[in-house]
Amino acid sequence: MAVYNYDVVVLGSGPAGEGAAMNAAKAGRKVAMVDSRRQVGGNCTHLGTIPSKALRHSVRQIMQFNTNPMFRAIGEPRWFSFPDVLKSAEKVISKQVASRTGYYARNRVDVFFGTGSFADEQTIEVVCANGVVEKLVAKHIIIATGSRPYRPADIDFHHPRIYDSDTILSLGHTPRKLIVYGAGVIGCEYASIFSGLGVLVELVDNRGQLLSFLDSEISQALSYHFSNNNITVRHNEEYDRVEGVDSGVILHLKSGKKIKADALLWCNGRTGNTDQLGLENVGVKVNSRGQIEVDEAYRTCKPNIYGAGDVIGWPSLASAAHDQGRSAAGSIVDNHSWRFVNDVPTGIYTIPEISSIGKNEQELTQAKVPYEVGKAFFKGMARAQIAGEPQGMLKILFHRETLEVLGVHCFGYQASEIVHIGQAIMNQPGDLNTLKYFVNTTFNYPTMAEAYRVAAYDGLNRLF
Repeated sequence: MAVYNYDVVVLGSGPAGEGAAMNAAKAGRKVAMVDSRRQVGGNCTHLGTIPSKALRHSVRQIMQFNTNPMFRAIGEPRWFSFPDVLKSAEKVISKQVASRTGYYARNRVDVFFGTGSFADEQTIEVVCANGVVEKLVAKHIIIATGSRPYRPADIDFHHPRIYDSDTILSLGHTPRKLIVYGAGVIGCEYASIFSGLGVLVELVDNRGQLLSFLDSEISQALSYHFSNNNITVRHNEEYDRVEGVDSGVILHLKSGKKIKADALLWCNGRTGNTDQLGLENVGVKVNSRGQIEVDEAYRTCKPNIYGAGDVIGWPSLASAAHDQGRSAAGSIVDNHSWRFVNDVPTGIYTIPEISSIGKNEQELTQAKVPYEVGKAFFKGMARAQIAGEPQGMLKILFHRETLEVLGVHCFGYQASEIVHIGQAIMNQPGDLNTLKYFVNTTFNYPTMAEAYRVAAYDGLNRLF
């Protein structure tokens, strides 16, 4: 057994682990990365964010081709199988792996491929694929092992027609009808993807509203769009049991209803990847979903052990995970790069996409904040008309007395890009956070960003 000494050892090479490793390395620390795969990138690159968003992009291109009158002049609509579309995602994954492998090489971070676990508070034992055990001794250890789909014990995930958001990437055919159980972010995104491929989708939601954390008007817009695109949403339903049969899957609901489809995609919750870390050896506890509790410095109950990314829970976004990992390392190296990550835009890659930051109308009303609303509907925006993307809107919530921007909510084409303009203004100090910025600034025309100017004028016109 070889023994190696480091300043920092990072467990998991997803966004949080990569952010941590790079920040520590650039601060002059000797860093090691441990990952259970034989390639870096974590679940984000191999199973989650990258493949699902690459899938979405390809499906959106297919939808544009099949609905654009210009293309009808040269041929009939074309439909692609799920495996065919998945090939484009695989190309992106390989490019991402190559890029990220280069980051570790350039920053002289040693990478160990194997299963890492705690022998004690400063020692990680790595069992490599060939059975060799390496011992890594470090002053500080950062846990960034991510999460995986939650799997209830009463569902047979070995059945060939029952999938979760990881195994769906091995689907070898295109089902005619698909049940998606769980209408959270992942469930809604995959419902959009399969609907775009012409699949009839039954989306089962155990709540009364899609993505209830969103502004209610945005949530309603998504629900309306789903209803027009072969997606049947069943609210306030819970599964009683899942029956896998030769010809498909039967979902038995507690309400007494039964739904049959060619396959079922389970998208109901995530659990932290902590069960193989040997945390019992160091006294770090996890909650019922396998998540680690940390403080605002991303430190666990052990002062030299940190956690970041999905393994600590909220907000479980790749964007936030990278910053959390960077901040955890910043707490260690003390190079003024630490910050508590709570200014996180929501990015939901349905078709169309959704993005928001700040307060929504429900929250402001409950807090009795005197706010007003400015809206820009994409159907009237020149760039949206050019792109053939008329669905959607930009919504700005602002204080009716100070004109402070309190929230930005966007549904439609390029929403995840558009939101960052509002985020930048909301982060300005004092009086610089003002709706007036959008009317006193010249925006390129035609652009989607111009929607801010339109929404700002709309909001100001409501004041009296």
